Amino acid sequence: MSGIRVVTDSASDLPADIASRYSVVTVPLDVRLGDLGPEETRKLSATEFWQACANTAALPETSAPSPGAFRDAFAQAREDGCDGVVCVTISSELSATYQAACAGAAEVAGDIPVEVIDSRSATMGEGLLVIEAAELATPGSSLEEVAAGVRAAVGAIGVFGTLDTLDNLRRGGRIGSAQAFVGSLLSIKPVIEVRGGVVEGESRQRTRGRSLRYLAEKVAEAEPLRRLAVAHAAASDLGEFLRILAEVHPADDVIVAYIGPVIGAHTGAGTIGVCFLRS
Repeated sequence: MSGIRVVTDSASDLPADIASRYSVVTVPLDVRLGDLGPEETRKLSATEFWQACANTAALPETSAPSPGAFRDAFAQAREDGCDGVVCVTISSELSATYQAACAGAAEVAGDIPVEVIDSRSATMGEGLLVIEAAELATPGSSLEEVAAGVRAAVGAIGVFGTLDTLDNLRRGGRIGSAQAFVGSLLSIKPVIEVRGGVVEGESRQRTRGRSLRYLAEKVAEAEPLRRLAVAHAAASDLGEFLRILAEVHPADDVIVAYIGPVIGAHTGAGTIGVCFLRS
């Protein structure tokens, strides 16, 4: 198969049906949960992962893929007859995955050209850029054209989320300069944003319901949108949020995705996020 292969990592939370539709290859990050090692957690669906989290006091731990994992994905693209690879990764400020992908690309530099793109984002913010890459990679498109289009879209991505717990972010060390913000929140429901590639405190909301409406307001403010996704970590009030969101954006134009083990390790169960690509 000729053309451009799109590769990403499992922090993108790209739904399996979308990955399959666009023939996207996903390189998994390693996730450990108590006695469960990466090989075991990799076999869990998002639903099974959150059930396992509910049954243990341990918090998940994550680590970046090896350069060899990316090298193998790129080499397979060469074996499949692809002309090049665009690889979109989680923000380099949140993980060493980008650096691993760059190292993997260097190993195959003489065999197949690879463009590694730092999404400066996470979860479906990264996932929307993967979709952008896949839709740009039409027959006849050059690697440079696809990569340029994706890089141009990076600054148009917005990611906001409301959390049910701060334990994961606090203990996982991914909270960036938002530490002071969350330290004084007490029972207030926080809204966070992925801004400049890092997690920042964005707003303080007094109730969960208010935080959900606030997310919908952020979507309304960002319109018009080219793409919109809702990502959630086994949130029991997902249906309620989708009804709220439908007041400001057509329901049939929303991608709904599970927050998987990688991002969920840092946000915790119950998280709901909106991820969008501005027009």
